[in-house]
Formats: sequence, C-alpha cells, structure tokens
Amino acid sequence: MAVVYITHKERAGWATIPPVLYARPSAEFRVADGGGRMGERVGCVTRADLDKQPHEVAEMFDGVAERYDLTNTVLSFGQDRGWRRATRAALALRPGERVLDVGAGTGISTEELGRSGAFAVGADLSTGMLLAGRRARPRVPLVAGDALRLPFADETFDAVTISFALRNVVDVEGALRELGRVTRPGGRLVVCEFSHPVNAPFRTVYMGYVMRSLPAVARSVSSNPDAYVYLAESIRAWPDQPALAGRIAAAGPWSRVGWRNLTGGIVALHRATKA
Repeated sequence: MAVVYITHKERAGWATIPPVLYARPSAEFRVADGGGRMGERVGCVTRADLDKQPHEVAEMFDGVAERYDLTNTVLSFGQDRGWRRATRAALALRPGERVLDVGAGTGISTEELGRSGAFAVGADLSTGMLLAGRRARPRVPLVAGDALRLPFADETFDAVTISFALRNVVDVEGALRELGRVTRPGGRLVVCEFSHPVNAPFRTVYMGYVMRSLPAVARSVSSNPDAYVYLAESIRAWPDQPALAGRIAAAGPWSRVGWRNLTGGIVALHRATKA
C-alpha cells in the first residue's frame, strides 16, 4: 500500500496494537502488483507544496527515507542529537509511562524517548520511513497513522510529542486536538519544531542558509534533494514562537503553554499540559 489512512472505526486499543496498522489505500495510489514492493506507486512526488496535501507529504518523505537521518545530521551540523535529548527532557518522562511520538519517521526520536524508561511508540504517515525505521531499529514500536486520525483510543498516553512534523500537517489545529484526544488529563505535550532565531542579524544569516545553502548541501547527501526545497520554504512560512504558542493554546485541551529556544531559536520546544 502507498499511503495509510486509519479511520475512527479502525482505531485500536493499546493492548491490541500490531507493529504496523494498515487501512484502505488512498484512491490516488495502487497496491503494488505481484512481485512489487510495498510503497511502490504510480508517479513520484519528489517534493510537496505548501498546501501540504497528505499524500504528497507522505510520498515526499518516502523518497528521502533511506538517508533521512544522515541528511538531518549533516544539515544541522550534528545539532539534531541535542534537540532530541532536549525533547526527551522537556517531556519529563518516568519509567512505565506511555509516550506517543507523532511524525516519528524512522523512529530515531522514538528510540531516544525510550531511553527514559517510558514505553515509547512512534507513528508516521510515510510507509517508506516506517520501513526504513524497522530495518534500522527493529525493536522500536512503529505504527502507520495520520496525525489527524491517530490509531489509538482516547486518553491512551501520559505524554505526546511531535518533532519537525507539525509544520507538515495540513490542519495544524486539528492535529493539536487529535494529540489532545489520545492524551490523559494532566498529560504533557511537547512540540519540537523549527522556529525563528531571536537575534536579528543571525536570523538574516540563518534564513539565507535555509533558502540557498540547505538545498545545495542536501544534494550531496540526500536521496531526494528536491524535498529540501520544500523544507526551506516551510521553515520560512512557519509562525514564530509566540504565534505558535497562541495556536496551541487556542486549539483545544492545552493549557500552561510555554516555550524554550534551542540553538538561538533555530528550533523551539513548546510545552503544554492537557487540562
């Protein structure tokens, strides 16, 4: 199957979650013929547009899956490791808790969350990313699912997080509400996302790197460098720290919203608690 959509009726309880949940294929794609590999499709979207149609976003990430983690480390000059550790710390996870990592990709962030002693499960829309993750990290639980229709029962998790993926969702407020649905009352949310450097001169230099140098560097390491043109455009279009905090607070069940800048504001951690 190409893109996995999981409907309300197909949501599973915690005890019955298999490694990957498959639902009906999207009408735009076909199931691979005999001998074909899962994830093959007619026509290849190498980059999504800023209207962020789910099938385009999923297919774009399928195309970068094989070298995604390496490319991120190169493009961030190794800062991605620290951002993952900071996300884990911000969630304040305790052994035995359940944490959901949405937009988990290959599961590298889910693996980091598991180091807390909590049970961490990752969910992602891209089957290509999930397959790459299962090859690289076979012990990390990964499921296929849309951030707008998560395959979990209400109030399943003690904490939820979404890293560098909320920016790619077509309905940001809907995703924030869905994250709230699967979180127990008093549970925590952490959004780790690219943001706006707080120092104006540095912000100018950084945006120049994002718009010009980042796609060029990606050509040397990524399996789909065109996708990083979309990445650059989506970073530039994303709201700043106060604006995103306002959207989280207005989206539904989240209260006590605050943020912390990382790497001078290149990345921001937004934290909230479910009322």
